[in-house]
Amino acid sequence: MNDARRSGLLFGVGAYGMWGLFPAFFPLLKPASALEILAHRIVWCFLLMVVVIAAVRRLGDLRAITGRTWLLLTLASALISVNWVIYIYAVNNGHVVDAALGYFINPLVTVALGLVLFRERLNAAQWVALVIAVGAVVVLTVEVGALPVIGLGLALSFGLYGAVKKVVPVDPRVSVGVEAAIATPLALAYLVVLQVAGDATFAHHGGGHVALMVLSGALTALPLLCFAAAAQRLPMVTMGLLFYLTPAMQLTWGVVVGHEPMPPARWLGFGLIWLALAVFTVDAFFRGRVDRASLESSYR
Repeated sequence: MNDARRSGLLFGVGAYGMWGLFPAFFPLLKPASALEILAHRIVWCFLLMVVVIAAVRRLGDLRAITGRTWLLLTLASALISVNWVIYIYAVNNGHVVDAALGYFINPLVTVALGLVLFRERLNAAQWVALVIAVGAVVVLTVEVGALPVIGLGLALSFGLYGAVKKVVPVDPRVSVGVEAAIATPLALAYLVVLQVAGDATFAHHGGGHVALMVLSGALTALPLLCFAAAAQRLPMVTMGLLFYLTPAMQLTWGVVVGHEPMPPARWLGFGLIWLALAVFTVDAFFRGRVDRASLESSYR
């Protein structure tokens, strides 16, 4: 394993591992609401990214951003904000397993979005995986008596976020910083209103609470930066396999620590999702090997 691959693996495990540990962190921010936590994440993430972008001398990139790209970054900012608030609500209200379901579904949603938005073609294995995933959602809907809104909301918002990021021609560090900057005025306005109404928790629960709120900004930015570094060093198949580390950790936390219920029908739904992911992953692995073999033969 070369140095770039080794460092990429470390960055990837770091990113997905941090995201997987979020169910242990966000309950520490109670009694703050999901929206208050989201607002603080945005503000402190923005301040950190200003320092990061200045440190890597990328502030000049801002002048080159076109109007179309600003619109795309605004959409990306809205989508990731929706994803964050759904996730924080889920973790702080006993729905960690539902959140894990969303991130298990996400790779399949990404494939579906590629089909719809980018006119990508699916092979037989990918169609099978999507059909199985739809069957899993049906099983989970019947089990709950309603659509798994949290899981689907997380999967769709993050999937659409990824689709937007695919066409944004901006350095990932600058992109994360701009997304936070776009949302910061709204976040600050919300925090001011919350403070005036006497409903803010930031300054009323001790120094530890303040420190954790500030830390939420770093914990928002760091996984995204590690993810960007890993994506530059690792093949997409490896990144896809590493992705499952996050929902696996979340599911384990929800069942073992949170003691969330897992009736048989729910296990069946998750089992179908894992089967769909197995079909999708094995297909991606073999297609990656075939592509590499074809590339190597073309250079001979």
